[in-house]
Amino acid sequence: MKKIFLSLMLVAFASHSEAQTYEMGKVSKEELAEKVHPTDSTAAAALIYKKGTTDFEFDGEGRFILVHKFEFRYKIYKKEGYDYGNFSKYYYAGTNADRLYFTDCATYNLVDGKIEKTKLKSDGEFIENAQKDYKVKKIALPNVKEGSVVEYKYELRTYNLYELPQYYFQYSIPANFVEYRIRIPQYFTMSKRLLGYLPVEQDQMRVNSLSGNYYEMQYNFKYKNAPALKDEEYVNNIDNFRSKVILEIASYQFPNRPVENLATDWESVCKTLYDEDSFGAELEKKNYFEDDLALILKDKISQDDKINAIYAFVKNKMTYNDRESLYCDEGVKSAYKKNTGNVAEINLMLVAMLRHAGIAANPIILSTRSNGLAFLPSRSAFDYVIAGIELENKLMVLDATDKNLNPNLLPIRALNWFGRVIRENKSSAEVELYATIKSKQYINAITKIETDGTLSGKVRKQSFDYYAYLFRDKYSKESNDAYLEHLEKKYDGLEINDYNRTNDKALDKPIVEDYTFTHNNIVESIGGKLYIKPMLFFTTTTNPFKQEKREYPVDLYFPMLDKTSITITIPEGYKVESLPAPIKLAMEGDLGSFVFNISATENQIQLIVNEDYNSSIFPAEYYQTLKDFIKAIVEKEAEKIVLVKI
Repeated sequence: MKKIFLSLMLVAFASHSEAQTYEMGKVSKEELAEKVHPTDSTAAAALIYKKGTTDFEFDGEGRFILVHKFEFRYKIYKKEGYDYGNFSKYYYAGTNADRLYFTDCATYNLVDGKIEKTKLKSDGEFIENAQKDYKVKKIALPNVKEGSVVEYKYELRTYNLYELPQYYFQYSIPANFVEYRIRIPQYFTMSKRLLGYLPVEQDQMRVNSLSGNYYEMQYNFKYKNAPALKDEEYVNNIDNFRSKVILEIASYQFPNRPVENLATDWESVCKTLYDEDSFGAELEKKNYFEDDLALILKDKISQDDKINAIYAFVKNKMTYNDRESLYCDEGVKSAYKKNTGNVAEINLMLVAMLRHAGIAANPIILSTRSNGLAFLPSRSAFDYVIAGIELENKLMVLDATDKNLNPNLLPIRALNWFGRVIRENKSSAEVELYATIKSKQYINAITKIETDGTLSGKVRKQSFDYYAYLFRDKYSKESNDAYLEHLEKKYDGLEINDYNRTNDKALDKPIVEDYTFTHNNIVESIGGKLYIKPMLFFTTTTNPFKQEKREYPVDLYFPMLDKTSITITIPEGYKVESLPAPIKLAMEGDLGSFVFNISATENQIQLIVNEDYNSSIFPAEYYQTLKDFIKAIVEKEAEKIVLVKI
């Protein structure tokens, strides 16, 4: 019966989808009356359809202009879906500015069995200034409520011929129908890549242009009934795995003119970047720092000493303005004078100083996690730059934007699988930017159960490498009282005293925390017996991986080792009735292991636990392995020590 019902539901949904009309203004009563999505009853909204087209046209002066037209229709099921009644679009507002128009914007509701249409009025459309030379236009559709259908259309006319849209076929909500059509004149060569796990339909054909003077290649893409793409813990960037098509103009050749290559390969991309005044030329400037550098390097003989001195100087002098870019905004000299700059200004300055000191340093360009993975050779694929030093088959990476970083540690935003080093001779090579250092965290606790069931003791916690960096990054500007309040709120019943922390500023040493504590909510007394979790308040209580199946990798940020040693003195008048059994687990492929050893003497229990992950990236085929591994850890740490009266 279940199979029959499922088959009928799918057939009904297919029929429903085919019956829908994908034209602006053609909203049906069936769409408005629908209470839940046919295949996803949890969906707060659904994309009924999205259609897009891109065409090359001529302006009044005979220049090519790109015309993008997009139509959207959404169904709102729940209040959580109201945001789909709002939309914003950035556009270029400088010389040869873009033109952006919204049309056919309306909300539809079913009122007393009749369709009620509410059009967008002028007070529902806004224009705001964004970053330099850019503005953002926003719309807020009226009368949006549960059950509404909203739709809108926009047209963008731009002279930027080289940035084609990344077109999505999958969203965080179900998408019933998505299609895209682009026409490329014969003068342009386009690179194309379909990403994601949906088998998007595609075809291409040769057509005549509207003027008839040249031909165009038309590319069509379509997908029906795309499920919602569910985000989960430890995803690098969910957009990396969304089904989409990425298009870019790779080269062009007009009649009687040579071929102009834009992004045919990474070498040409990097060479073009190096030739930019706001990138390569900034590396040649050095008169602004020469005097300071001479003082910094005085008495510094070894290469390591020079690297560390220059790196520390730039980190301490410069303040990062949180602007990610491959290009300098005001230039390295201005940034140096003001003691602040964007990532390019700070790290290109670092490269220039290292080179001036005789160290073979080069810029490494990369894409941040929020920008996504760089799948195709493109000038816009990367948005961040760091310094790299190639040493005896080993690469040292440096980022001076964060004062809590050490050499070979990058901020989490820059740990995005790979980048490209650009050398002085303008050659380039791909480099891996995975975290390779295994970060360690050691916890040692000596505790005692009082006769009233209260747990007391003292703890020493040591955090190394990324554990230390993340701690400093999050808590270095907080007072101890604020931090302790955070801990006591996290662990209900915990009260911390005599807290002391060392090595806050000693970046080459671990963060060390020492404190005493009492906890009145961790020992259970039932029927004259005492029950306690052996890991105390350090217990792993939940498994972050909840999906049945996952088609994209798990990204833990960095390899890690957690070692916990706990001694528990049991109260007088009690003895151990039972302990959880020791266990050793190992993941296939040597990806990780878990060791849980516990033993007891007359009045003490000794626990040693090691949780070890040898990789930061777990491919999708290991998802079930990792999920089961952590499930076993949660279950083991949930087992109780049982104490009984003598």
